[in-house]
Amino acid sequence: MTNAMYYWSTTFDIDSAKTLFMQQHNVQKLYIRYFDVIVDDGTGELMPNASIRFPVSREEGNLEPSHPRTSVPQKENILGEKEIVPTIFIVNDVMRKNTDGLAEKILKRVMQMNETHGIKNVHELQIDCDWSVKTRQRFFVFMKELHQLAQKEGLRLSATIRLHQLSQKPPSCDRGILMMYNTGDFSNFDDEHPILDMQVAGPYLQHLKNYSLPLATAYPIFAYDVVFRKFSHPRTPAPSKYIYIGLQHFDGEIPVMAGDTIVRRFASFDEVMQVRRAIDKLRPDANREVILFDLNNTNITRFKHNEYEEIFGH
Repeated sequence: MTNAMYYWSTTFDIDSAKTLFMQQHNVQKLYIRYFDVIVDDGTGELMPNASIRFPVSREEGNLEPSHPRTSVPQKENILGEKEIVPTIFIVNDVMRKNTDGLAEKILKRVMQMNETHGIKNVHELQIDCDWSVKTRQRFFVFMKELHQLAQKEGLRLSATIRLHQLSQKPPSCDRGILMMYNTGDFSNFDDEHPILDMQVAGPYLQHLKNYSLPLATAYPIFAYDVVFRKFSHPRTPAPSKYIYIGLQHFDGEIPVMAGDTIVRRFASFDEVMQVRRAIDKLRPDANREVILFDLNNTNITRFKHNEYEEIFGH
């Protein structure tokens, strides 16, 4: 059994609360989002975005790796103690563009970031992309190229797998991470369980037994606030519809008007465990490694100590 967590903030900041949580729950592995790959609105070029800032220095610029300003020996800290899996989020629109050379650029940039920050306990690279039927072919070509390049560097390659992708052929990689969250539509006021809903997930999970990739599973421990606004049709006397305004991650992020409704969406412990037990019955090996999304001080206090242990499988 392996306990792991995603780290999705743009600044790598491990304080005493996070350290204690990882110690108490024997978290051995961190999947750290290094950067996103997006399409530049102005030029249409592919470029990195929201690169993580580590304590030593900062990686920025284009997809070409930059030379480190200094080489700082890695101290005995989280980056040295845990297995680190660099994770790259690729916006689906990227796969509608020419991706020639993208695999090589991503791999070089990741390896340069590892070298710059002294991150040595890296055996795997992960790609997170919610590819669709229209982008599948280009994504699969990209993954095949990256898989071959990663193998030459002694790295495994993994990919996130959404529920709707379980019925399709898997991409070229060594294993998949089943993403058991964001199963619904958070922009729909009537969808009260957009993060995780067994009624939605159940039909997709039937494909688990025949899915050919080795799997680990990621479960949600996060919540978010969704802002909705009531609108009336001119010919109706009462409000008839809620309009989605946006996700609010902190107070004041979105201008809220009088009469707006803010609803908090989250997956309860019971909902997470219902899905976990279903996966245990269908594909128990997919729970040999459990990853929680994600490591921040609010999420790690959402449930009780014993509840986190049950999700991890202890």
